[in-house]
Formats: sequence, C-alpha cells, structure tokens
Amino acid sequence: MGRAGLNRKTALATATLTLGAEAADLDVLSRFGGSAFGLNHHRGFTHSFLGIPLVAAVVVGFIYLLWRLRGRKTRNPNLPPCWGLLFAYACLAGLSHILLDFTTSYGVRPFWPFSERWISWDIVFIVEPVLLVVLILGLILPALFSLINEEIGARKTGRLATPAGRLAATLALLAVFAYWGLCDYEHRRAVAELQSRNYQGADAIRVSAYSYMTNPFRWHGVVETPAFFATMDVDSLAPEVDPEARMKIRYKPEETPVTLAAKKTYLGRVYLSWAQYPVTEQLQNDPVDSTGAAYVVRFRDLRYDYPGRDSRAILGAMVFLTRDLQVVEERFGIRSTGTKTH
Repeated sequence: MGRAGLNRKTALATATLTLGAEAADLDVLSRFGGSAFGLNHHRGFTHSFLGIPLVAAVVVGFIYLLWRLRGRKTRNPNLPPCWGLLFAYACLAGLSHILLDFTTSYGVRPFWPFSERWISWDIVFIVEPVLLVVLILGLILPALFSLINEEIGARKTGRLATPAGRLAATLALLAVFAYWGLCDYEHRRAVAELQSRNYQGADAIRVSAYSYMTNPFRWHGVVETPAFFATMDVDSLAPEVDPEARMKIRYKPEETPVTLAAKKTYLGRVYLSWAQYPVTEQLQNDPVDSTGAAYVVRFRDLRYDYPGRDSRAILGAMVFLTRDLQVVEERFGIRSTGTKTH
C-alpha cells in the first residue's frame, strides 16, 4: 500500500503501514497466560473495529518516538510527517489485517466486545503461497529495475528520486483482489454443490467448503446432518460431484458425564465458541498418567480434518479429568498422549 502511492503523501508512511499491519498480532503474548487463555484472546480486541484506532494510536506514538530519537530526520526533508494522516494509515493497515484474516477459515471477531461471534470468508488457505509470491514480486521487481534507473537519474540531477514501484505495487494489489474474486466464485460453486445433495438419505443442516493451498478449484467439504458429519473433497470445476463415492462419515458421539464436564471447563467453552464443526471424543488414559487423569476429552474441529493429514496436527484441544471429574489440565493443540478411544 505504501509503494502504491501512500508513501508520497507523508514521510514515515511505509514504516507506519508496516507496523500498523503487524501490530494486531501482538495478541500472541496472551499465550503466556496458558493455551486456553491464548485461544480465548487470539484475534480478539486487537482484531476488532473498536481496537483498531487504539492500536493505531500506539503505533503512531511509537513511530513519533523513533522520529524524535533520530533527531526528527526523514529520508526526504521536503516531505515532513503528517501525524493525522499517519494515524489514518495505521487504521487502514489494521483494517487490512482483519480483512486478510477474514479470508481464511480461522476467522476473526471484528465486533468484539459487542459480539464474540467468529466470522470467516473461507476462500483461501491460512498461508496462501500464491498471494505471497504476487506481493513479493510487486516489491522485488521494481527494486531490480526501476529503482536503479531512478537513482542514476537522481545522481545526475542532484534531486531525490521519487519512490519507485508504484505501478508494480498497484498491479500486485489488484492481483490479490482478482485472486480473491476467483476463489470466492469457486467457493460459492463448491458450497452450492454440497447443498444440492442429500447424504445417505439425510438432508444437510449446514455445509461449508474450505480451501486447499494454491488450488482454488479443490475444496474440503464438511456437511452436518442430524445424525452425523460428512467430509469429502469437492472439485468446483466439475459440473457434477458424487460425494457418496468418497465421503467420510463421523457419527455424532453420545454425551456422557465426562464430555459434559469437559465442555463446562474454561477451555471447553472457549473452544466450542470458536469451532465450526466440533466433535467431542471421550478418551481414557491407560494406564493413568503422571497427571492423575483418568479421562481425556478431545475436541476437534472438522474444518481442519483434511484427508491425509495427521489428526494430531489438527487445531484441537484436550481436557484431562480425574475419576471424580475434576479438571487436571487443559491443552489447546493435539499431541500424542498415549490415550485410546473409550
């Protein structure tokens, strides 16, 4: 955004935009309060519309401090910093962060604290190499060509060069929006294909499609029916899809006193408020481990249950309970535990 023209309006624009775009992820510090606390506060205040101006103010204050420490010097003395405009840039950068997170399946809570509801567009993978390559090229190519020519010209004329790369940066941003448009169109086709069918004679309560990395035509479909969940791959380019041939069925487990106790824990409440297709499984330690836990309840979200992926890599959670259902430990993230399904 800076290269596309915003760095021509005020000094310190690029630094402010960069820090403003990254500052929202300072919420990772909440992980020091434990995995459950970190999950509860990740993409909360700093990723909300209410938090954007406050975070932006901190960013601009930090930039101002650096500017003063550097003796109020900027690269171009003819372009002084405009602090009101820099605050607007920091807010714009914060909005771009929310938008980028919104496009993925993890989601955001932009209306916090008025609403804790998670929303997501689900059109691109959490880390999308296509977008990274486009944006990096938008910065590198001008540095390899245009910038050299402009610096040579500046030396001959004795004047400072105009910041390079405006066209390439603009084209890169347009390419990002174009790719989002393609992914959104294919995502809608995949969802429509899932909605148009029934599953083992049952109608779907709801359906979702989640993207694969670098492939806007392949989707991880998740369907909920009254009795079970179904997952399958969907090719949005194909005119007809037969999910029956390759879908994976997971019947909804019955509730037990153990799973109900786990759902009432702090981690259980936080995880279930975030998960879109949660599955709660009661496991049993055999033998009872050093924590003294007799039961383990595992929470999983089927939106991350991609075919062929190790189930331990899924963003899940575990609650360890004693025989009298007292909480021993709560963990966000599935690891090998030596437990078995009960």
